[in-house]
Amino acid sequence: MIDLDQVRKVANLARLELSPQEEEQFLPQLNSILDYFQQLSELDTKDVPPTTRAIDVSNVTRPDALQPYPDREALLGEAPDQDGDFFKVPQILTAEP
Repeated sequence: MIDLDQVRKVANLARLELSPQEEEQFLPQLNSILDYFQQLSELDTKDVPPTTRAIDVSNVTRPDALQPYPDREALLGEAPDQDGDFFKVPQILTAEP
């Protein structure tokens, strides 16, 4: 069981400004959550493999296939500024520390 001081501490850590009424409202809710975690901690999970998801999900994206772009000149022509076969962009890094 937690008390109002602990609710205030959690609210402070979470950067929440709770009214006294909200503190009173959260007290039983947080106790209920902690009771549920206590129930979960009593389960024997020794033979349960770790997982990141409740269901299996496989990657549905296609494999990358490197190939040349068919109309390179049209692509370069869309650039606001270019230097030969390269796009020119404004410098964002400087040598100054």
